[in-house]
Amino acid sequence: MTIEKRKPFKGKTAFISGATRGIGLAIAEKLAQRGANIVFTYLRSRSDAAKAEEKLLAHNVRVLSLRANMGNVEQVQKIFELIKNEFGHLDFIIHNAATGDLKPALDLTMDEWQRTLDINTRALLLCAQLGVPLMRGRHGRIIGISSHGSQRCLLEYSAVGVAKAAMEALCRYLALELAPKGIGVNVVMAGTTDTQSLRGIPGHEVMLHAAKSRTPAGRIGHPEDIANIVTFLCGDESKWIVGQTIIADGGYSLLA
Repeated sequence: MTIEKRKPFKGKTAFISGATRGIGLAIAEKLAQRGANIVFTYLRSRSDAAKAEEKLLAHNVRVLSLRANMGNVEQVQKIFELIKNEFGHLDFIIHNAATGDLKPALDLTMDEWQRTLDINTRALLLCAQLGVPLMRGRHGRIIGISSHGSQRCLLEYSAVGVAKAAMEALCRYLALELAPKGIGVNVVMAGTTDTQSLRGIPGHEVMLHAAKSRTPAGRIGHPEDIANIVTFLCGDESKWIVGQTIIADGGYSLLA
């Protein structure tokens, strides 16, 4: 097998928001394994970012990590200025960064509500506006990471659920506008996935057990499960999939 076949994304550049651990890091690793250069953001832990960099650099690709709040317009603008200056082009935008206060809707402050919408939804629009010019002639891909809360009502998940639903709708509109340019836009809706973030939620053990017991596949998801689908959507084989939300939950959502 030639190097080109083993590295189908060689020479391509991927931007992933929030990729120091969990699903974001798994996606970054899959794309790097296939030869893509990686630009990723992190918000808090520089040590986690350094560990992620080390893993990605092992695949002999260029890696650029940037501390940034995806809800801050100026910081997002600077990210894409750096991508333009460092790489001159962009092929993949993976919007994985997410946040949200878990509380009843009536208890949300307007700042909490707006921050959730800004990071989950507005950031994707801004990334598209800034990133598409760098994709010109490159048949790029834009992929949002969503969750069950966009379609199902989960306790104390109203802010995130609404923001994810809005993000999915935005992706459909972007897909309509960008398909004629050869740019594919889709969403991967991740079911319950065993990540460090999920394990930080109070009562996560009960949540994990409940999800596993009612998932037809007999287990909960792993970050690599989501990363595999994102990697497929970045490839040429997926170019006929346009504006879709791919549900990746082991069959969980099939049950009422």
